Amino acid sequence: MHEDARFAKQVRFILELDKEKTILRQTHLTGYRRQENDAEHAWHMAVMACLLKEYANEPFDLARTLLMILLHDVVEIDAGDTFAYDPEAVKTQREREKKAAERIFGLLPEDQAREFRGLFEEFEQGDTPEARYAHAMDNFQPILLNDANDGKDWRLHQVRRQQVEKRNARTHEGSEKIGQAVQAIIERNVEKGNLKP
Repeated sequence: MHEDARFAKQVRFILELDKEKTILRQTHLTGYRRQENDAEHAWHMAVMACLLKEYANEPFDLARTLLMILLHDVVEIDAGDTFAYDPEAVKTQREREKKAAERIFGLLPEDQAREFRGLFEEFEQGDTPEARYAHAMDNFQPILLNDANDGKDWRLHQVRRQQVEKRNARTHEGSEKIGQAVQAIIERNVEKGNLKP
């Protein structure tokens, strides 16, 4: 591929990623000022991954994990955010995201499309040390925000304890410490009435 054509594809992908800033999540920022967007979620996860790396269960490649984190929700540009506790939306999530991945990663030069799509798929499978740790961050980040906001989003959506526990069933695979912290937050929010028992 000619260098200028390659560069043009890379720039097009960069501009496409800007749309991630418009994808609103159900989770609110601390202080409940407004809904968080996908780009903010990924940024927050990336900082957490660097800060909490000592609590990973196994050695992992931090740079690979950071790129995985930054890419894990770009498919939502087309597929939209899927609220984790909406069973109907979850049913169609994989198909919507697969179609989105084909289009969005297809904007890149072929070698980078393969690499980035591969990282996205690796995250989805959750079977490598990097993906397990990235998933721990993906699960812990919104729980921290929900806890900081006194469970308002959980109360709004009438989320049950078992839903949060199911969503976080594999968090401990990336980090036992974070898994324990998640369980403590769940217990506290059940006691406060923020999560239905």
